[in-house]
Amino acid sequence: MAAALSPQLQAKLVSSFGGARFLPSNHSLHRLFCYNPGRKHVSMQLSRSLSGLTNLLFNRRESDEIPNRKRNRLRPGKVSPRRPVPKHIPRPLYVKSKTPPGLISGPEVHDDRGIECMRASGRLAAQVLQYAGTLVRPGITTDEIDQAVHQMIIDNGAYPSPLGYGGFPKSVCTSVNECICHGIPDSRALEDGDIINIDVTVYLNGYHGDTSATFFCGDVDDEAKNLVQVTKESLDTAISICAPGVEFKKIGKTIQDHADKYRYGVVQQFVGHGVGRVFHADPVILHYRNNDRGQMMLNQTFTIEPMLTIGSINPVMWKDNWTVVTEDGSLSAQFEHTILITPDGAEILTQC
Repeated sequence: MAAALSPQLQAKLVSSFGGARFLPSNHSLHRLFCYNPGRKHVSMQLSRSLSGLTNLLFNRRESDEIPNRKRNRLRPGKVSPRRPVPKHIPRPLYVKSKTPPGLISGPEVHDDRGIECMRASGRLAAQVLQYAGTLVRPGITTDEIDQAVHQMIIDNGAYPSPLGYGGFPKSVCTSVNECICHGIPDSRALEDGDIINIDVTVYLNGYHGDTSATFFCGDVDDEAKNLVQVTKESLDTAISICAPGVEFKKIGKTIQDHADKYRYGVVQQFVGHGVGRVFHADPVILHYRNNDRGQMMLNQTFTIEPMLTIGSINPVMWKDNWTVVTEDGSLSAQFEHTILITPDGAEILTQC
């Protein structure tokens, strides 16, 4: 689920999708989003234990043209019906309750069994993502990618975590070109030169594994290749500094320092998060320089998922209340891993 921050309040927001445990009803997602058709903006508000009120206006833009670019702006296609999941596969609580999920406090710290379960869910998520990447080619639709991802997840006895989360209609997020995150798979066919982030989360044996990567479609220009490479490097470098007792704010500094070398922007409204028995938990992982408090704990699991842009870092939300794109139509790339804090540093759980 999207998050917004007011620079004046230094407010941090949640990432994609929330957790499986709930805040009191007055913090439900329906109350986080307020759409005023007359003013054509979405106001997003959230009270959370780590900050306070955060509020951002997502202004909609209707122009198809991107200045000084050959490609047109991304436009929504047709979304197919929700795909079924066999009844014997366990669902996260937010699916069974059909209640808009809220946010929870408390880190995901695991015992030996929990660590093994996290390794299993992370490994499956990585395998699904790797398979999804092999499907990327000109002419395939993002809905076809969703279908393949959905089938592989349920064939392995897992549940696709995004499906049904707060009304999200698909089993994976597919974010193309200027889409920062939360792209809904639809009938649009990928084109030669596109880049696409595929974000996979699986719920296996009661634990979520969350990962994403940005892939090239056909012949991609150097500008896009460089952005994708630097984004991946920023994630890898951030993971390398993680260990027990390390302050979370060092993640943001590491990512921002690397992005600054190449004059890329770092999106601030979407963050990493604790993950495990719930989809999203504390800590909130900021990908830019900050003074946030808190230190990493042994056996803790969380995601790091930087989103870098060539141009504007300002997000614009589509009318579907999910898809978020850059304000100026410039390219955005993202990579994500779920990591486990170990005595010696960090173990990447979402790799094959």
